[in-house]
Amino acid sequence: MSSIPIWLDSGHACGYLDDRIARSGFVHPSLEMDTPLYSQLIAQGFRRSGDHVYKPYCESCQACVPTRLPVSAFRPDRKQKRCAKRNTQTRVVVKDAEFDPRHFRLYQRYLNARHDKPGEEPTSPDDYIKFLGSSWCDTLFVEFLIGGQLAAVAVVDVVSDGLSAVYTFFDPDFADYSPGVYAVLWQIETAKQLGLEYLYLGYWIKDCRKMRYKIDYQPLTGLLDGQWQAISNHTFTED
Repeated sequence: MSSIPIWLDSGHACGYLDDRIARSGFVHPSLEMDTPLYSQLIAQGFRRSGDHVYKPYCESCQACVPTRLPVSAFRPDRKQKRCAKRNTQTRVVVKDAEFDPRHFRLYQRYLNARHDKPGEEPTSPDDYIKFLGSSWCDTLFVEFLIGGQLAAVAVVDVVSDGLSAVYTFFDPDFADYSPGVYAVLWQIETAKQLGLEYLYLGYWIKDCRKMRYKIDYQPLTGLLDGQWQAISNHTFTED
């Protein structure tokens, strides 16, 4: 792959670790992006947000570890088996990545319950679809329905060697069903059925609670020093 033009932002407050300044490198918009190119980039640790493809470029911090799971080697643990059993009646509907008012209402409900901070501007429909959709990527919006009600939506990209878990949001009323866990289990099984090798799970950050869960899916691998290596809770230890 020829050299990729990267635009570095000027730095911003880290959204994952307090009191740190983060910096991101974005593939320059002059480069025409498509799924084959993104498939090469995601294997090098890049991710997408809407149409923008980026990776961390933090000089003094290496906390964000790109991860992927070799799906054929995955074996669920007890918690994951219980989650699958609870969801035996959950119905899955795969849809195109288009704006759906039902999805947007669920997304707002999820943010209000989990992430919104006082004084933040509410997310608009345009912000929502620009964040999760893409004009060039092969993206699916996967519905999970429990008792006929929309319980969760997983946004999933299809790349050449796997699926990529972009984002999952769910109705807090269905939290007992662990919809986030079930969405990952569904993606693992679907990747297997499609003959794909990996599920890309985004960045694992050991010291960030909302990004730490990815280590539960073993054998997880992380891109460390330019090589995909097995990682677990014991990979990084305190000095």
